[in-house]
Amino acid sequence: MSRRHTDGGTDGRRLGRRQWLSMLGVGGATALAGCSGSGDGGDGSDGNETDGSDGSDGGTDRSTYSTAAAASFTTLNPIYNDENGAGNAIARALDQGYTFNADNEYVPLLYDMSTEDGEVWTFEVREGLEFSDPYGEVTASDFVYLIQEIHQGGWASSVSATYWTGVEVEQTGEYEFQAALGSPSLLWPESYEPLLYPIPEDLLQPYVEEEDAEGLRQDEELLELQFSGNLGPYVLDEWQRDGGTQYSRNDDYYLQDADDLPDVFNEAPYFEEAEIQVLGEQASRLGALETGAVDSAAIPPERVQEYREKDGIYVNRVPQPYNEKLSVNMRDNGWTTGPGNMFRHIPFRQAMAAAIDKQSLIQGVFRDFAETHFTWQPRFSNFYPPEEDIPRFGVGENYGSEYARGLAEEAFEQSEYDYGFDGETMVDPDGNQVQLSLYHSAGQETEQLMGEFIAQELGSNLGIDVSLEAIDGTRFDTEYYTTTDFPTPERNEEGEVTNVPDELVDTVNGEEVEWTSPTATNPGPRNVTGNEDWDMEIVYGLNTFPRNPLTNSVFFDGPTGSYNPVGYYPEFDARELFDTAEQATSEEELADALVDIFVNLAEEQPYIMLAFPDSTVGYREGLEGPVEDFSNGWNLPAWRYEQ
Repeated sequence: MSRRHTDGGTDGRRLGRRQWLSMLGVGGATALAGCSGSGDGGDGSDGNETDGSDGSDGGTDRSTYSTAAAASFTTLNPIYNDENGAGNAIARALDQGYTFNADNEYVPLLYDMSTEDGEVWTFEVREGLEFSDPYGEVTASDFVYLIQEIHQGGWASSVSATYWTGVEVEQTGEYEFQAALGSPSLLWPESYEPLLYPIPEDLLQPYVEEEDAEGLRQDEELLELQFSGNLGPYVLDEWQRDGGTQYSRNDDYYLQDADDLPDVFNEAPYFEEAEIQVLGEQASRLGALETGAVDSAAIPPERVQEYREKDGIYVNRVPQPYNEKLSVNMRDNGWTTGPGNMFRHIPFRQAMAAAIDKQSLIQGVFRDFAETHFTWQPRFSNFYPPEEDIPRFGVGENYGSEYARGLAEEAFEQSEYDYGFDGETMVDPDGNQVQLSLYHSAGQETEQLMGEFIAQELGSNLGIDVSLEAIDGTRFDTEYYTTTDFPTPERNEEGEVTNVPDELVDTVNGEEVEWTSPTATNPGPRNVTGNEDWDMEIVYGLNTFPRNPLTNSVFFDGPTGSYNPVGYYPEFDARELFDTAEQATSEEELADALVDIFVNLAEEQPYIMLAFPDSTVGYREGLEGPVEDFSNGWNLPAWRYEQ
C-alpha cells in the first residue's frame, strides 16, 4: 500500500477539542513516556502514563507488558474519548488509520492515503481487517458511515465532528473512499484530522436511526472494545472503572501479515498479556520502574544521572514539541506598573528575550535536557528556518545587559510615555522602578526554578523588579488568562453577523478590525480582559505542531485568532502568509510560506521563547523498540525483549 503523496493539510482556523487539549502543556513541558503515537505531541502521552514491560534481570515475568497511568479513565469509547491516557488504553486493542515513523514518514495501518492536488484525498482500506463476530470484514463502507452519520450527522457530538465539517466523503470501491476538502491541504494527514477508528456500521445503525447520542456514548460494546477483532495488538479482557485495564495477546493481529512494514511486525505483539495499572504518584511509578513492575517511566531531569547509574535501567532523551515560553500580557490588564503597555512594542519583547540567558536556563533548570527556542518550531521540524535568517535572542552577542538595554531604549522611543533607565534601574514616568508580576503553577518545582531564574535575569540585565507568584493552574486560567464574560456580535436567524459592538472593534496597523467570533481565549480587542490583572506567566507551555505547522494559525494568523489570551497584534501580514500556506499546491510553496511565518515570529517574539525541554524516559534494560525521536512509540506493538 504505497502512498503516492506523503504530504497533506488542514484549515488551521478550525480547532476541535482534541487539538485544544494537545495544544496546552500545563505546569511545564509535557513528559512523554513512549506511548503509541497518535497526535502532534510526539508519542501521544500526556506525561501521566508510563509504558513498559516487566523486564528486570531478576527473573521477573517478561510475558506481561505492564504500564502505569496516573489516573483512571473516563471512557474507552473511541467515538467520545478525548484523554491521552485513555487513548493509550484504547490503542492496546484498537489501531487507528495511520502513524508516522522515526523518519517522519507516513505509515499506513488501517488505510493508506494519497492525493494529486491536496484537495481530493483517496483512502485505500487494507484488506484482511476483521471485526469481532458478528460484524465481519472491515470495508470502506464502515468508515464512510462513521464519518457521514456520526461525525457529520449533527446529533452525536463526537470528538471528531469538527474535523469533518465541510468535507465531502464518497465511497468509490469496496475498499476505497474519497474525501474532498474545501481547498488544498497538503498537511491533512499530519493534522491527524483524518485519523479514524474502525467502528462496525451495524453496531452504529440503531443509534443513528434513533439519533440516540447518550445510548451511543454508553454502549457496552464500544466501552469494552468488544468489536475489535484483529484490529489491535491485544484484546481487552477487563476495564476496572476505577482502576486499570487487562489485555491478552491478539494472535490474529492484522499487521503480522503486512508486507509494507518492517519484518519485526510479523510476530507482533511480543507479550502474552498486557496491563495498565493506576499509580497516582510519581514516586510510585518510579518505584515500579526500579523493581521491574513496569517497563518505563518519565524521569525528572534532575534525576536522570541517578537513573542512568542504576542497574537494569537505561534513559532516553526524546525531543518533543511543547515549549517553555514567557507570556507577556499586552491586554489592558497587563503591564500594571504604570501607564501604557511596553509589552506591545516589538523591541521591548526582544529586549526581554535578550535579557534571559537561554543556555544557562537549560543548564541550570533542565540539566542540559532541552534545546534553545528561537522561533515557533523545534529544530527537528521540516519547516525550521535557516539559522542565519532568524535572530538568536538570549545567546552569544544577542544576550546581555548592554544589548538588551539598547533594544529597550528603542521601545522607549516608540512609547508616548517617558520610560527610561536611572542608572541600572528601569523606571516609569514617575521615576519609580518598573515592577512586574510573574505567575507560575503552584507545586511545580521546575517552574519555580525557571521563574526565579527569569526574575533574576530581568533584574540584572534590564533593572526590572519581578515578583514571583505561585498559583493554581485552574484558577489562573479562569480568573486571569481567559474570560467567558465578553461582548458578542448580533446575528440574524441564518447566523450572519448583523452588528458588531464597539467593544469588539479596534484599529490594528492602521486598519479597523472586528472580532466577529470572540472566544474565552481571545474575547476581543485588548480592552476586553480577564477578571484579574497579570503581567507575565509561565503556567502554560504550548504545542508548536511541527508536523502540521498550519495549526499555529490559531495563535498567530492575526489579532482575532482563536487563541490569543495575551492580546498579540502581528505587525507582519500573518493572515496572508497563512492563507498562502493553506492554499499551497506544492511542497515548495508550502515550505516557503511557513518559513516566512517563522522568521517573522522570531523577530516579533509574541511570546518570549525560551526552551524546548526533552522528555527523559527510563526503560528496563533489554527493552527494544524505543527511539530517541519525536515519533517514539510509533512501533509500540513491536517492542520486545530479545531472548
